[in-house]
Amino acid sequence: MTQASPINNQRKTDYPVNSQFTDRWSPRALTGEPIAEAELMSMLEAARWAPSSNNAQPWRFAVVLRSDPQWDALFNTLNPSNQTWAGKASALVAIASANLATKAGSTESVPNGMHAFDTGAAWAYMALQAHLNGWSMHGIGGFNKEAGAQVLNLPANHTLQMLAAVGKRGDAAQLPDALREREAPNARQPLSSLAKRGSF
Repeated sequence: MTQASPINNQRKTDYPVNSQFTDRWSPRALTGEPIAEAELMSMLEAARWAPSSNNAQPWRFAVVLRSDPQWDALFNTLNPSNQTWAGKASALVAIASANLATKAGSTESVPNGMHAFDTGAAWAYMALQAHLNGWSMHGIGGFNKEAGAQVLNLPANHTLQMLAAVGKRGDAAQLPDALREREAPNARQPLSSLAKRGSF
C-alpha cells in the first residue's frame, strides 16, 4: 500500500478550537484501498445527528463502493479534472436533499427553504466523523448532476447537492503536478473578515 505523504499543516486559528477542525482537510491523493460498509455507516450515523429546521432531516445519501455496479457510471459523471484523482477513492457518497417537508401536526408536504442549508450541516458532520475514524472525504461539485441523478435514481422533489470521495490518504506523488502542489491543508480568511458585531 502506498504510504501517505508527510503533511505540512500550517493552519493557525484566531481563537481556540478543537484540533479536529483544523486537522481535517480534503486530500486528493488516495490509496484506493477497500472500505467496509460499516465504516461508511459510522460516518453517515454522524450525519444523521446534524441539526435541522423543524427536525425535517432533509439529507439523503447514496453510497457507491468501488465494487458496486453503479461505480463506473457514477464515476463517468465527474469532470475530467476530478477523474484524474477520484479513481482511487474507496467509495463515492452522493448527497441529496429532500425539497419538501411535513411539519409537526400536519400531513401536507410543503417546500422546505432550509433543505440545502441543513444538508450542508450533515455533510460537515459526516466529513468530521470520517476524519476522526482515520479516513478522508473530499467534496466534489464538479460533476454532471443530471447524469448523476439518473445513475442513482434520484426521486422527484430531491436535489442532488454534491458527491464526496472517501478514502485513505495516499502519496501526493501520484497526482498531476498542478494538483500535487495543492496537496496540503489550505488556509482560511481571518475571522475578522467573516464576522462582525451588530451587522454584516
